[in-house]
Amino acid sequence: MENLLAVFVAVTAAAVVLQAGILVALYVAMRKTTAQLEGEVQELKAKTLPVLDNASLMLTELRPKAEQIAENLIKLHPQILAIVDNLVELKPKMQTVLDNLADTTTTVRSEVHRVDAAVSDAVDRARLQVIRADEMLSRTFDRVAHTSELVTKTVVSPVRQVSGIVRGVTVGVEYLLGNRARKNGDSRGNRRPVQQDEMFI
Repeated sequence: MENLLAVFVAVTAAAVVLQAGILVALYVAMRKTTAQLEGEVQELKAKTLPVLDNASLMLTELRPKAEQIAENLIKLHPQILAIVDNLVELKPKMQTVLDNLADTTTTVRSEVHRVDAAVSDAVDRARLQVIRADEMLSRTFDRVAHTSELVTKTVVSPVRQVSGIVRGVTVGVEYLLGNRARKNGDSRGNRRPVQQDEMFI
């Protein structure tokens, strides 16, 4: 009986040590997953925020140029009208001035088109970076969910099974020890409650 009790104590101690080891492994795995997730979030911030800041800065820099071009056009309008009035009297030079005016208009149009293309390109790049950031976040959350599910399948389920086995062994050993104690009883008064206990069980 003492050997059986020693075996029971040894099995229980081994089960407790095994559970403690599994819990430590689970804690280390969760810490690694948390650290990896924090690193990916920091990387995402480091990649996304400068792009958005650059896009905002480019738009801020381009806006004054467009406004300046519009103001220049407004300022040139009265001068153009005055030149046209003077050219009525100076008919031979009028064609040259009109050619210059056409060149100026072409330059202004090309500048406006260039500014518009730059703004559109900046907006497209910002939109692409936002889409990439959204995809990275989605992949990160999918990885976290997959890791949690994997940890649950590989660690928590075996821990529950081992815990159930240990409980079953404990109950069996207690039952065996209880039967031996009942069989070793001397008086009928002691035996009668044991029989009632067995009937109750």
